[in-house]
Amino acid sequence: MLILASALFWWFFEYLNRFVQNWYYTGIEEFGAPAYTLFASLAFATVLPAVLSTYRWLLTFPLFGTALADGFRVPTPRRPRMLAAAILATAAAGLALLGVYPDALFALLWISPLLILTALQALAGRQTILSPLARGDWRALIAAALAALICGFFWEMWNIGSLARWHYAIPYVDRCHLFAMPVLGYGGYLPFGLECLAVGEMVLGRRRLVP
Repeated sequence: MLILASALFWWFFEYLNRFVQNWYYTGIEEFGAPAYTLFASLAFATVLPAVLSTYRWLLTFPLFGTALADGFRVPTPRRPRMLAAAILATAAAGLALLGVYPDALFALLWISPLLILTALQALAGRQTILSPLARGDWRALIAAALAALICGFFWEMWNIGSLARWHYAIPYVDRCHLFAMPVLGYGGYLPFGLECLAVGEMVLGRRRLVP
C-alpha cells in the first residue's frame, strides 16, 4: 500500500509542477509515454518508503526520546474548527493561484498540500501530525523533516551523475548550488517530510511508524 501511495503521491507533485515548472527532466527522450510512466512510477514508488524508513531510524536516537519529547507546548486554539476552516480556505486559494503567479507563489507547492490535509483532518475531528505539539512533543515533526532532508541530499547526489536526470529552474534562489539543487532549495524538503509523514500515517497508521 505504501509503494502504491508513494507513486500516486509524487505524481500529484508532478502535476503541480506543470504550473510552476520548477524542475524538468533530460535524458528521457527515448522513452515513449507508456515506458516513461512505468519507469517514473517505479522511481516515485520509493519516495515514501525511503523517507519513512529514515524517519523511523532517526527516532531510535536518544535525542528523539528525551529532549524533543518535552519541549515548547503549542497552545490549543480556542476555536480549532474555525481556524482549520480559515487555513483550508487560504491554502486552497494559494494552491489555485499557483498557475496565475507561479514565480511568486512557487513555495506553496510544498506548503499548501500539507495545510489542506491537516486542516481537513482537524475539521473531521481527527488527530493530525501537529497534534503532539500541544503536549510539547516535537519528535515526529523534526524527525520527518530531517528524514526528508537526508533523503533529499542523497537523491540530489545520485541525480547529478545520472543519464536520465532532473534540473531546476527555481526563481529568486537559483544560485549557490549543491549538486543540481540551489542550497536554499533544500528548504523545500522540510515541509515535504511533514507531508510524507501525514500521508504515511493515513496509509499505515501512526503506531506502525513508531519503532
